[in-house]
Amino acid sequence: MAMDDKTRTELEAAVFRRLVEHLRGRTDVQNIDLMNLAGFCRNCLSNWLKEAADEKGVALSKDDSREAVYGMPYETWKATYQTDATPEKQAALKKSHAGH
Repeated sequence: MAMDDKTRTELEAAVFRRLVEHLRGRTDVQNIDLMNLAGFCRNCLSNWLKEAADEKGVALSKDDSREAVYGMPYETWKATYQTDATPEKQAALKKSHAGH
């Protein structure tokens, strides 16, 4: 399927927004679960957003990029939704993502 760059960018942006909205609704899914299953998490998305902004010369702080993904300040999300990771989840993360 051929499509122009503008349309492709618009579709990709819509998919990103839908993914972020989905993750905002799934506060039961912890970042460590995402990392262990998919190899990325909400923090990764916020880091990628910041990196893209930096590449375009757009001022976006780490806190602002996290708030764009989490829908609230990161510290608020952590205090409200983050649970302690089990030793098994921590071991799985260490094994599969050494150095992350």
